[in-house]
Amino acid sequence: MLKPNDTKGKLIVVEGIDGSGKSTQIDLLYKWLLSKGYSVYFSEWNSSALVKSTTKAAKKMQTFTPATFSILHCTDFADRWENSIYPLLKAGVIVLADRYAFTAFARDIARGNDPEWVRDMYSFAIMPDAALYFKVPLEIAVERITGSRAKLKYYEAGMDLGLSENYEESFALFQGKILNEYDKMIDEFSLTMIDGTLSVKDQQRRVRSLIKRILVGFEGLPNPEKRGIAVDNPQARIKAKKGGK
Repeated sequence: MLKPNDTKGKLIVVEGIDGSGKSTQIDLLYKWLLSKGYSVYFSEWNSSALVKSTTKAAKKMQTFTPATFSILHCTDFADRWENSIYPLLKAGVIVLADRYAFTAFARDIARGNDPEWVRDMYSFAIMPDAALYFKVPLEIAVERITGSRAKLKYYEAGMDLGLSENYEESFALFQGKILNEYDKMIDEFSLTMIDGTLSVKDQQRRVRSLIKRILVGFEGLPNPEKRGIAVDNPQARIKAKKGGK
């Protein structure tokens, strides 16, 4: 179970299957919050420099099992949590996360991992102040992704699961399994659904309305210059100097 947020900051996350439009919305929210003078930090799923080389090598050789894939993603998350997300929350920053632990709860379980085991790995994390779930019909999400990419990647398409020999068909089946897991979490984690079929403008209007209510009375860390926050990870630099080993 995720812990309550006892920090001075605010944690806002967006979730949804690939092609849901969540990344566009969190980018717009980030720019809007900066313009209002808030200190804001953006964190993206699977973006830790510490484990990047390991992830890349394993994907290239297609050596991931569902369990090792899950563990490495949690390692990525834990690194970002310890070195950026949690310290900044304690300092009074608004942290925006494009995918959070709920992505693991959906994808890893869709890959066949035990739900309790996956949730236990992320028990050090906190409940977001807002968890926005951008929901779109499966066929629309699949069309958005397949129409914008020349080729789907092996793990992205769920080819490791043996759902289909066809990449696009496997991707649709895999995303359908993930969508089912997200729907199960709506009540469990109080996810706020946003209709991903609405216009970008209408979705953002809804998002800002929700976030305004969360920020009532919130002071946070001042940001008079309205600049974003960058965080350096010394452990990642040390690893890079050693050749990524």
